[in-house]
Amino acid sequence: MTASGPSIAIIGGGIGGLFAANALIAHGLSVQVYEQAPALGEVGAGVFITPNSVRQLERVGLGPAVETWGARVGSGSRYFRDDGSPIAPVQVTDSAGWNATFGMHRADLVNFLAAALPAGVVHTGHRATGFAQDESTARVTFANGAVVEADIVVACDGIHSELRPFVFPPSDPVFSGTVAYRGLVPHAAVPDWPKDAWQMWLGRGKHFLVFPVRAGQLVNYVGFVPADAQMKESWTAQGDPDALRAEFAGWDPRIEGLLKEVTSTFKWALYDREPLPTWTRGRLTLLGDAAHPMLPHLGQGANQSIEDGMALATILANADRDTAPAALVAYEKLRRERVAGVQRGARENGLRYDTMLGDVAKRDAEIVAHASFRKTLYDHDVVVEAREAAEAL
Repeated sequence: MTASGPSIAIIGGGIGGLFAANALIAHGLSVQVYEQAPALGEVGAGVFITPNSVRQLERVGLGPAVETWGARVGSGSRYFRDDGSPIAPVQVTDSAGWNATFGMHRADLVNFLAAALPAGVVHTGHRATGFAQDESTARVTFANGAVVEADIVVACDGIHSELRPFVFPPSDPVFSGTVAYRGLVPHAAVPDWPKDAWQMWLGRGKHFLVFPVRAGQLVNYVGFVPADAQMKESWTAQGDPDALRAEFAGWDPRIEGLLKEVTSTFKWALYDREPLPTWTRGRLTLLGDAAHPMLPHLGQGANQSIEDGMALATILANADRDTAPAALVAYEKLRRERVAGVQRGARENGLRYDTMLGDVAKRDAEIVAHASFRKTLYDHDVVVEAREAAEAL
């Protein structure tokens, strides 16, 4: 820890908060994490990790954990029409040809992010209920009666962030009109399913995604379907496997074969928010879904949170407790435009996947052309710009 480095309280022990804690500690800063749940954990489902974030995981020494717990997807990854006819290969490398795209069980990612932190850094059972600050200190109050003071507070508490209204006036999340059925099938139940491929089937108004997780031991599926009524955003609402099967009846027989093995499924309503005009107020800043919840149609929610964490750590490493608020402004300035572009891109890609922007032939041509955008996304190394921002403090 640098002698004059700011102390940091992270509110939220999900992927964004835990990675930020790892990155800040790697830069010598003092960090404590406060999570509202009684124990760390994630509901069983997959997350896609791409080269732009794997670079950062490697920088904090977690490359081996990614290799151990992830399932690398390779050149067999494809987009298909709903009948199974191929459309295009999936971009799985950056421009240099580096393949660092992995399917990951969310629980595995949370577990190894937490395990890498020193003992005593993570405090569970702390639900933030209030925030106050003055020129020298930020203060968070919790439902359990605890009060914490720090030089900097980082809200990593998700789309329904308790601290976000202390930065920007309250607003409602935007419902996409889509619900996703999500779940896992043991690979042993579908032994012919590839362990190294990300595959997506595209139909009108619906699409279906499958990729491996946990070193190929599990197959993660997500079925995206239209919803007539809004449903509160949840990771844990139970879905009906028969309703899921009915949604994709008549699609590629591979999908019907996989769905025969589904015994339980989660139903997840898809929400995002309009890009915020500011993420920071004084000694409080936002990170991950608290700042920029996005639809999953670019697979970038967790990846952008990891980029946020490394950018924040790189900039704060050059700050002291007095210059920390200026460092937060620099962090926001660095990240806000890029992330807003990814948020918009995720919305657009969902419409593209569901053939809402034109005919099928046009959609297929756009899917082929989209590989160049993926390369640009994956080539990005947030540390390069963050170091420049830090030096300008």
